[in-house]
Amino acid sequence: MKEKKRSSNYLIWTIISSLLAILTIRAVLKQSEDISIGDLMVAIGSSDKGFFVLAAVATALYMWFEGIAIRSILKKSGYGRSSVKGLLYAASDIYFSAITPSATGGQPASAFFMIRDGIPTGIATATLVLNLTMYTISLIVLGIIAVVISPTAFAEFSRFSQFLISLGFITLSILTLVFFVLMKNEELIFKPLSKTISFLYDKKLIKEKERKLSRIEKISNDYKMCSDMISARKSVLFSAFLWNLLQRASQLLVPMFIFASLGGDKFKWAEVFSKQCLITVAYNFIPIPGGMGISDYLMIDGFSRVMGEQTAYTVEMISRGITFYLCVSVSGIITLIGYFAGKVRR
Repeated sequence: MKEKKRSSNYLIWTIISSLLAILTIRAVLKQSEDISIGDLMVAIGSSDKGFFVLAAVATALYMWFEGIAIRSILKKSGYGRSSVKGLLYAASDIYFSAITPSATGGQPASAFFMIRDGIPTGIATATLVLNLTMYTISLIVLGIIAVVISPTAFAEFSRFSQFLISLGFITLSILTLVFFVLMKNEELIFKPLSKTISFLYDKKLIKEKERKLSRIEKISNDYKMCSDMISARKSVLFSAFLWNLLQRASQLLVPMFIFASLGGDKFKWAEVFSKQCLITVAYNFIPIPGGMGISDYLMIDGFSRVMGEQTAYTVEMISRGITFYLCVSVSGIITLIGYFAGKVRR
């Protein structure tokens, strides 16, 4: 029953996200009356295929590196899994994070596959909290690197974009602190769950109170064991951070590769990368599936001052097509295959 309800919710968000994607693409094309789908196809056809392939490879690495990051944590926890499993955990995270309002919407889906593969719930939870922490830190670090590489990049955005970028840095920093607190204080997660179980039992809404509380205690103990182990091994933290940094960087390089493939000035490549880092900081915390609409606005606003408005629209449309729409579609297919393959094995 719960699985059917969860599937129904995901289906609803998939439909909403699809409609939002269509509206976003139409809005961008309407705003730039000089560009059509045909013009984009022509631009792709005449592009430097070497850089275009690099953009596609970077997008694939975005999924692959997250899988490695998750596997590196699980391996240190005593639950090593194959590369294929790591890819499935990453793909499910990417897909459901993209179609739901919360950037953390993919964690429950990723945890589902981990638990189905025999990983204790507490271990899976601690792994995902740590990975999300490092994901957030890597984005902040890349934002700082962007300012160092191109000090004028921030000033070239509109006032509204500057506000979103500043708010993004603040919000991501706060989230990082929250995640670190949750890593060291499991009671902040599991104590409210225990109280909720007791409350629902007292109201005669659920049965088997002791069994449910015992299960939560087991999960909490597993979570604490994993958290303590991670804290004692700094190499785990460094490894998770490094893979997340590579993951984020690989995706953020795509607009630069697309700009280069269209014959963009090589002296502006670093500035395009820097602006994309700041753009991602700005929209990553906004509760809209995939940051659709906001991310498009920020990319056009930032890139127009580097390459001209028409080229900015072209780079934005192709980059988003690869890093978001194509990436999410492939992630969805991998997730679907992994789901049914698991059901067949069971």
